[in-house]
Amino acid sequence: MEKAYLVLNNGAIFEGERIGAAGDSLGELVFTTGMEGYLETLTDPSYAGQIIMQTFPLIGNYGVIEEDFEGPCLAKGYVVRQLCAQPSNFRSQYPLDRFLKDRGIPGICGVDTRAITRLIRTQGVMNAKICSRIPEDRADIAAYAVRGAVAAASCKEPSVRPAQGEERFHVALLDYGAKENIIRCLTKRGCRVTVLPQDTSAEAVLALQPDGLMLSNGPGDPEENAACVAELKKLLGRLPVFGICLGHQLAALAAGGKTVKLKYGHRGANQPVRFLDSGRCFITSQNHGYAVLSESMEGLAKLSCVNANDGSCEGLDYPDLNCFTVQFHPEASGGPHDTEFLFDRFLAMMGGTKHA
Repeated sequence: MEKAYLVLNNGAIFEGERIGAAGDSLGELVFTTGMEGYLETLTDPSYAGQIIMQTFPLIGNYGVIEEDFEGPCLAKGYVVRQLCAQPSNFRSQYPLDRFLKDRGIPGICGVDTRAITRLIRTQGVMNAKICSRIPEDRADIAAYAVRGAVAAASCKEPSVRPAQGEERFHVALLDYGAKENIIRCLTKRGCRVTVLPQDTSAEAVLALQPDGLMLSNGPGDPEENAACVAELKKLLGRLPVFGICLGHQLAALAAGGKTVKLKYGHRGANQPVRFLDSGRCFITSQNHGYAVLSESMEGLAKLSCVNANDGSCEGLDYPDLNCFTVQFHPEASGGPHDTEFLFDRFLAMMGGTKHA
């Protein structure tokens, strides 16, 4: 295999072997702790502009199953300790290395992912480059930034997903980089879903006369999306709203709150979230590098959930605006489905059976 290097912005260099596509690649290096679900991770549009590093050492053992994809692969690179060349699973269609090659995603294996993870946890998320030769000039690594990610991840034209079985509600979904399972969680509950591009105006949303509005997950810095925030200001309070991940952050900005970049983010399927009303703790799937500042929401919303590890904001209720949002992924594909009941809460807001 061809020798490759992972060069970090702090000067650290890790030597390994090339996987995936040829060529160099720049990105923001982030780690995810999931022990499974690498296909859902790679096809989660929220990773746009980032180099994904898996902390679990063996990746690719069950191959590629296209039915499990969550969206387009927008990652800039892939880092693993060991890549399985011969997957063993009755659903497998082809090896993961081919997936990376077909989509032009450079990667590297054979590096000490534990050491790199500890470095990021200590120093914070940083830029990196996957390359065949160690570059003398590393100015491009320092200068890299994830920009325009939501526009790149969003659909370009509206589309409609029919309800499974009898149609109960019509939901408009603003696609900031939506995972497919958000749509599936709605359609299987009898919702027809109209998927809309991220730059859809408030007037166009309301013209559809939906029963509710879904704000999807997505990549990048929430404060970069000023136009989306401006439209949400016109929508909050006009119809029931449920926001997930980036949708949670954009709703908070529209309500007057603030967001902040976390040191190394929350990525993986084992993030503990405590619900303040009941005191119960749920293990959740997450993928975000930014968070809503809880103190900025005082007087604007009610804090409903916090991260049990670092106390950061994980959920907000807006009783006067008929809106609630969460930072984690209740659709959680792949990951725990313990909080999928939040979709039932959304249906109750639209006039369905009262949520317990």
